[in-house]
Amino acid sequence: MGKSSKKAVRQPARPKAQFRPRFAIGILYLAGFFFAFAFLQILPELIALLELAPGPEQERAAKEMAQAKSNPLLTLILSVLATAAGAYYEVLPGLRES
Repeated sequence: MGKSSKKAVRQPARPKAQFRPRFAIGILYLAGFFFAFAFLQILPELIALLELAPGPEQERAAKEMAQAKSNPLLTLILSVLATAAGAYYEVLPGLRES
């Protein structure tokens, strides 16, 4: 009766935790959408400024127009909505639940 006949039970191996930087990628999408919507917001006026002769006058007019026509709050709201919708519908790479 000296030896016990217990067998070692092998535990199933756990899959390794994967690093998924969803937050960082989400911030990058938010910034990208912000700049895209800000550019699209002033694009029609920039096209109209192409009629001016190139030079300092055109550059000054473009700066004034960009400051007058841009709406940062609307741009921020649109970029947050676009990022949230893309994450919810899982169409943005890196934000999908795999």
